[in-house]
Amino acid sequence: MTEASKDPLSSLLRSKREVTRLQILVEVAEHQPAVRQQEIAEKLGVTPQAVSEYIRELVDEEMVDSHGRGRYSVTRSGIEWILSHAEALESYARHIRRDIIQQVSTWTAIAAVDLSEGEQVGVYMEHGWLYASPEPRSAMGTVIIDARAGEDVGVARLTGLIDHTEGIIHVCKVPRVQRGGSRKVRKDRLLDVIADVGVVAAVGLEGCVALQHAGKTPDMFFGAREGVIEAAFHGIDCAILVVDEEFTDFLKRLEGVGLTYVLHDLIAP
Repeated sequence: MTEASKDPLSSLLRSKREVTRLQILVEVAEHQPAVRQQEIAEKLGVTPQAVSEYIRELVDEEMVDSHGRGRYSVTRSGIEWILSHAEALESYARHIRRDIIQQVSTWTAIAAVDLSEGEQVGVYMEHGWLYASPEPRSAMGTVIIDARAGEDVGVARLTGLIDHTEGIIHVCKVPRVQRGGSRKVRKDRLLDVIADVGVVAAVGLEGCVALQHAGKTPDMFFGAREGVIEAAFHGIDCAILVVDEEFTDFLKRLEGVGLTYVLHDLIAP
């Protein structure tokens, strides 16, 4: 027997049969003692006859005990076999994430100062932009190419988490034109809401016109919903005027992605 054949990971990756055996053992362990071979077959994409044959082999190899028709349990030997392969797979996945992906993955940032290839830099978010500078940060990486201040720079072998705070989305309901449209929006309240945000957006022409009447051209109109969500994820506070019939769906979208939002009533009586 070669060294490769002794390695559970090697045998698993080389043989579809070994993968199927592992999957069936796991299914038996999860559903024991009442094991439905038809359900296992459907889940794994094989025939019930194949599942039955695999289980018979596992019983012969004393990795599974049979307790009568349709009743099985995984033995200690079977559990050890599962664990050895699971640990091998887990170790392999860790190796891919930590040693391979981090090595080949390159993040693009803006050089805060002149940077040199091979220099260790901290990576951080500021005003929605990713920057790299020599100061230590919660996320660190290695510069892959010389860059002058303000240029784009590649950073590889990133470790740690990029420290940043998500932005707040200020959501303003605007009535449809049949219910008054932009004419019903209080300009003074609108100006208060948008005074300190980084991005202003509108969904519906009524909101766009309301902003224009307040002396502001929206930063986003087409694709505004996803645009403000993306901006908020990058730490930018946003304001968005949403026409009333799309208001509830947008709030559900914000709740689904877990962003903080504040509701504002801009409608004049």
